[in-house]
Amino acid sequence: MTEAVVVPETVLSVKNLKKRIKNKEIIKGISFDVYAGEIFGFLGPNGSGKTTTIRMLVDLIRPTEGTIHICGFDVRKEHNQAMRQVGCIVENPELYSYLTGWENLEHFARMLPDVDEQRIQEVVEIVSMDGRIHDKVRTYSLGMRQRLGIAQALLGRPSLLILDEPTNGLDPQGIKEMREFIQRLAADGLSLFVSSHLLSEIQQMCDRVAIISHGEVIQVGAVDELIAQGGKVVWSVSPADKAEGLLDASPLVNAIEEIGPVDPTHSHSSVRQIVTQMDKEHVPQISRQLMEAGISLYAVEIKNPTLEDLFLSLTEGETIQ
Repeated sequence: MTEAVVVPETVLSVKNLKKRIKNKEIIKGISFDVYAGEIFGFLGPNGSGKTTTIRMLVDLIRPTEGTIHICGFDVRKEHNQAMRQVGCIVENPELYSYLTGWENLEHFARMLPDVDEQRIQEVVEIVSMDGRIHDKVRTYSLGMRQRLGIAQALLGRPSLLILDEPTNGLDPQGIKEMREFIQRLAADGLSLFVSSHLLSEIQQMCDRVAIISHGEVIQVGAVDELIAQGGKVVWSVSPADKAEGLLDASPLVNAIEEIGPVDPTHSHSSVRQIVTQMDKEHVPQISRQLMEAGISLYAVEIKNPTLEDLFLSLTEGETIQ
């Protein structure tokens, strides 16, 4: 009996989104989906179009072309229904520094239906601010202000939380705490769309990622799957010429990237390293073929690329942190 394929629920669907300003195309037909309960990263350098895209997602600016649906509601045609499903912080949270954290939440709660004092207390506990919520916001650290902003965005019980560069300006400890906090929210069933220019954070935090460069989404997929595409295997072999011929002819090897000089760490004078681009799953088969061909195999090293390696290869070296 064939198992039924479980199709994940789509919380955010973006199709062929474009934005032109004064005849210049800023966003160039981007498409992606965000599923229920996942952390979706939106990765790109400053100026790549991340914030412009987010402003269109929450209807702050109008797309030139394309559609956006949040929980099935068209953002343009069903604005109110769509916006009830989403909480968002674009750039920095807007807070009143002369009020306490609680008073800020009370103020924003008045703008939302069905948000009472109990709900305010719930979001305070979600963001772990019980001990400081009655202090003035001007006494808060940047990390606490970010948490209060997220509490504000959660008041309306959204299905989707959009965060624009949530770790900007935070110290390493604050970044770690924010990452763990975002992961806890997803574990509780919330979908999160997180834009960032920090590669390491996206790699550690997100389930899937869209890479944006110059207003175009150039890759979308699970972080692990995207990274696996750029896998490298380093073979320490002798004789290298014979090994190169076998590797070059193999359909299991995508490319020979580099052939190193004689390796001085080996007593055998002809050992060299050959770097190949290939799927690591084929390493045992290639190893057998090398040895059956009379090639001495001294070492095999699998090099898993980082998201940074992938980004640089896709964008041909565009600067990102």
